[in-house]
Amino acid sequence: MKKKLRVCIIDLITNAASKDSWRRVMFPNFAGIMPQVIAIWCEQQGHDVQLLTFTGFEDLAEEVPVDTDIVFISAFTQAALLAYALSNRLRSHGAVTVLGGPHARCYPEDACKYFDYVLGFTDKDLIKDVLQDCHQNRPVGEYLASLRNPGSLPGVRERWRFIEDVLKKALLLRMVPMIGSMGCPYTCSFCIDSTVPYQPLSTEIIQEDLRFFLTKFKKPLVSWYYPNFGVRFNEIMGAIEEAVPPGSIRFAAESSLSLLSEPHLKILKKNGFVAMLPGIESWYDMGNKSGTGRRAGMEKVQRVSDHVNTIMSYIPYVQTNFVIGLDCDEGPEPFELTKLFVDKCPGAFPGYSVLTAFGRSAPLYLDYQRTNRVLPFPFHFLNNNQAMNVKPKNYEWPEFYEHLIDLNAYTFSWSAIYKRFKSSRMNLPRWLNLMRAVSEGWGRLKYHKKVLHLLKNDRKFRAYFEGETTELHPFYIDIIKKDLGPLWKWLPKEALHHDTNAYLKSVEA
Repeated sequence: MKKKLRVCIIDLITNAASKDSWRRVMFPNFAGIMPQVIAIWCEQQGHDVQLLTFTGFEDLAEEVPVDTDIVFISAFTQAALLAYALSNRLRSHGAVTVLGGPHARCYPEDACKYFDYVLGFTDKDLIKDVLQDCHQNRPVGEYLASLRNPGSLPGVRERWRFIEDVLKKALLLRMVPMIGSMGCPYTCSFCIDSTVPYQPLSTEIIQEDLRFFLTKFKKPLVSWYYPNFGVRFNEIMGAIEEAVPPGSIRFAAESSLSLLSEPHLKILKKNGFVAMLPGIESWYDMGNKSGTGRRAGMEKVQRVSDHVNTIMSYIPYVQTNFVIGLDCDEGPEPFELTKLFVDKCPGAFPGYSVLTAFGRSAPLYLDYQRTNRVLPFPFHFLNNNQAMNVKPKNYEWPEFYEHLIDLNAYTFSWSAIYKRFKSSRMNLPRWLNLMRAVSEGWGRLKYHKKVLHLLKNDRKFRAYFEGETTELHPFYIDIIKKDLGPLWKWLPKEALHHDTNAYLKSVEA
């Protein structure tokens, strides 16, 4: 007879405790789907399961049980050091620890130093094998992966008690994530899913989930938790229209501009879509994704601006996503073009991400590693904003940060905030944009200014950015120490450093 295990699953939404109002509103809505799925799979094997979702307002040192047999932790790379500290603490009490999620896929060589198991693509059979094996693999953990993503996942009805627990933490806004496909049909060179085959999930399960929502909420808000909603537009919209009355559920989705034609926008509006997050990425590249073909520079700005304003005439909330620091960028022009876009589309909220190479997540990062352009910033800062870990091709570091600060200051000035507030047609988008600008926008602006000051005035700090030293500056150590709080003492000191060329070495080997 197999042993009944005490299983704990920890979903790390963020990497630090926080009292920030924007995070309080939004982070409970970002709960991962796979931690809930794994909880169901573990229960189906007859084990006792506890799922904890860390949104920044829980006390992990107190809430995570140490008297458990096996712990699964899901983490993005920014939460890797928090995951490592938790694993070290739990292993000291005899628990077997397992890491999954994006960090496990991006940095398996590093993660295996701190976990007994590290999982890539994960399906039900793989979880069953881990539970049956369930032994300590030390000093180096075992990397396991299925051949592909699972073909189906437990639906919302099965996962509801886990969803409901985390939604209780949400203030003002309660949004339930759903997923309609895995992988991606696009080949964006910087994306973790660019090499993962596109795989739609069952529309029957999606329809069942949507009908179930109407039994729990008067007018649910559902976010599609994948970046390419609408690739099979007629199929997914047909499934929605067949399952629930038009407008009975509100939807938010991330999509590419090329899929958001006006006929599609009319259908989306009819069916209750209230938020869209299209990717613009660059003014000189990604033309297929933005639907602008070979157009670039000023011509692309005008074309995209007109398109985004058309989207906003149908969809109340629009966030446009940009990647800052790509190799195609040079001089002040990319930043000035983005400021022009901000003027032309005052109602859209611009989301800026600095170029970040996440280990083995994309083939492009091999080129950066071959040319020694990847810097060893601790994982804690790899969140697309706090550290650009790729040396820019066409900028000196102070110059780059001066442009980045200028763009953020322009985007989140009181004038731009007022125009964004005034341009929104509904109250909730207005106040969300205001909260986000003040909390996230001003917070990042303040942080970038500190970095620029140190780049100009601290030789050792600048040397780290230039790749002349790997000695970590106290500026970064102090942030990690503060964010981890009482778990700092459990962080293995060697975890502050990682091999930036592990992907390249594994390929060459």
